[in-house]
Amino acid sequence: MPPLSSPSAPSSLAAHPSRDAVVVALRAAGCVFAEDEADLLLATAATRHELTAMVERRVAGLPLELVVGWAEFLGRRVIVEPGVFVPRRRTEFLVGQALSGAPHASVVVDLCCGSGAVGVALAAALGGVELHAADIDPAAVRCARRNAAAVGGQVHAGDLFDALPGALRGRIDILAANVPYVPTGEVPLLPAEAREHEPLTALDGGADGLDILRRVAGEAAGWLAPGGCVLVETSERQAADAVEAFRRGGLTARTATDEELFAHVVIGTQE
Repeated sequence: MPPLSSPSAPSSLAAHPSRDAVVVALRAAGCVFAEDEADLLLATAATRHELTAMVERRVAGLPLELVVGWAEFLGRRVIVEPGVFVPRRRTEFLVGQALSGAPHASVVVDLCCGSGAVGVALAAALGGVELHAADIDPAAVRCARRNAAAVGGQVHAGDLFDALPGALRGRIDILAANVPYVPTGEVPLLPAEAREHEPLTALDGGADGLDILRRVAGEAAGWLAPGGCVLVETSERQAADAVEAFRRGGLTARTATDEELFAHVVIGTQE
């Protein structure tokens, strides 16, 4: 979606917050899916005053997920709080690859978890798993704890593997690590919704975008169970270097792609 440019909703909205008025306000602000967004806002708002306030926040450029307080991810509503990375639909492909590669997983870790959407989706699909999630950002940890509570997951604060209980070493069947992979020089080119409302730590992956990925690849083998897998999202141009990083870390590595979602996932497996 292009950046929203209108500074405020039209005055007619406050007086008559009908669906048509909401659609007009959203479309004027550059919302490509104005009708769908209007329906969602109308269904979410409890009062006309709340609806007007929500539309004004959306028109001012706040991501829709932060306006309504949740994002849909694999059919589930995931709580999303201010300052937390909003889960992308393309990341659903990573979850699908994890389930295909380890359909009987019993220990799952969601590293760089953000809202915890990936770990919660995996736990919900697998049923009865031991779920751990971790993030370095305190806002993400608080948000992920709210989401993980529904599936009995534990969320830890800290830097990558340092955040995890040592007892997980050698036991992880699925390690999902949705690491930041945008090269530092390209962060200013991101859509305003991401650039202005999501934490830099969830976006900036260093000079070539692979700094955090290399750290995960270098340590993952020591944490995976035999046959366990680690999955990371990356871009098409980074995929070959990411595969090499996993191989240097002692894992068998391959890529998986979904052209429709523009999703590129690198999968490392512990033989």
